[in-house]
Amino acid sequence: MHKKIFFSIAFIATGFATANAQEKMKPEDTEYYTPVPAVVTPGKTCGAAPSDAIILFDGKDLSKWVETNDTTKRANWNVHNGILTVNKQAGNIQTKQSFMDYQLHIEWKEPKNIAGTGQARGNSGLFLASIGPGDDGYEMQILDSYNNSTYVNGQAGAIYKQYPPLVNPNFPPGVWQSYDVVWTAPRFNDDGSLKSPAKVTAFFNGVLVQNDVKLKGPTLYIGNPSYKHVHGASPIKLQAHGDKSIPISFRNIWVRPLPDPNQ
Repeated sequence: MHKKIFFSIAFIATGFATANAQEKMKPEDTEYYTPVPAVVTPGKTCGAAPSDAIILFDGKDLSKWVETNDTTKRANWNVHNGILTVNKQAGNIQTKQSFMDYQLHIEWKEPKNIAGTGQARGNSGLFLASIGPGDDGYEMQILDSYNNSTYVNGQAGAIYKQYPPLVNPNFPPGVWQSYDVVWTAPRFNDDGSLKSPAKVTAFFNGVLVQNDVKLKGPTLYIGNPSYKHVHGASPIKLQAHGDKSIPISFRNIWVRPLPDPNQ
């Protein structure tokens, strides 16, 4: 028999066998009942923390935060009427607790009477992992990008200097805005080489702006990013940017640690 005819007959026979096996299967053959997902009670309103969240800022105090430049000191930003406002003289702040992979919710607001242009218009940053003092880490930009032109990989919703947001869903100044972020921390091999890069999926005011992007390393103001520093679980950091614009405010910050996707 010709080889091509033989292979064709064999392929068809295999197809029939597979189809026949599928027909003989029962629905329960592809059903499983364990492990049962844990029960989590969602927040009662949009943006409210679910039952398994760690509340990082509840509107009362900064007991979960420390100064980045001196982690022995409690964070010294301003808390008033349930709102946290940047204190630029005090510098950046970060969480006491460190995290690997997580889901984060944070709300922020630019002052209604804000002035300035470009990067000097309500600049701040959400560092998804802080790996040193100052502005070292992986930054998602916070900025007034409502009718405010700047470089696109530095506007609100950008992974700073790496990925611009897919769209611009900014509200105008004076309106509360929200980030919902899924962060996957980078992994490193025993020799310090990169095993898997950090990844981010992010929603800005409910709109997808970062879709499972792979970070090229910590975000840098100058130069090309790379993974030079081996690290594990890291704090979440908020930036007190040095521009002269009116400080921005935050509220309703919570995080849900997530299991290692590789385990």
